[in-house]
Amino acid sequence: MDTTAVSTSSTSATVPVTEPAPLKVAVILGSNRDGRFGPVVADWFLARAASHPGIETDLVDVAEAGLPTAITFSPGPEEADRLGVVSARLAAADAFVVLTPEYNHSFPAPLKTLIDWHSAEWQAKPVAFVSYGGISGGLRAVEQLRQVFAELHTVTVRDTVSFHNAGALFDDQGRHLDPGPADAAAKALLDQLVWWGTALRDARHLRPYGA
Repeated sequence: MDTTAVSTSSTSATVPVTEPAPLKVAVILGSNRDGRFGPVVADWFLARAASHPGIETDLVDVAEAGLPTAITFSPGPEEADRLGVVSARLAAADAFVVLTPEYNHSFPAPLKTLIDWHSAEWQAKPVAFVSYGGISGGLRAVEQLRQVFAELHTVTVRDTVSFHNAGALFDDQGRHLDPGPADAAAKALLDQLVWWGTALRDARHLRPYGA
């Protein structure tokens, strides 16, 4: 008896792979001091973030925000309008980068004001730090900010970018005089921020965070 071999073939459907939406990163410029060096650092960092895949940045400048220093449950109409603009930008962010100098071994008061006006906007999101200052490079301000943001249910990114004696590191056009190490530090920070930001964004979509 003849036997006929029957071959069967199976086809599997190709599932399209979609790229995740860009991570929305609010970059917070934390100083409003007259003659501040912060904009130089902000421009430098935003240029590095622009070349990093998967990130969209929004610069939130405390000097432009003009938030009231007195925390109240019933701000006036003008204060409420200014607060609403900032609150919406923070709420829309998936992650944060705080740019801070160091004043008297700590961080600036306007930055603390912006932080304290908000609560849910920070929760279950990552925060990274770029600091600048004298010999300490602003790192004492960063360590204090880690404690503040822990209370707000954030995840602080381990690696930082810090500029020691910052004024001597940039030329008059805001270009870093020795960009290699600083660029590498920025990439490490952004890589970690994207990992945490994407993971936490996905987690919030699956299960809303309850503080």
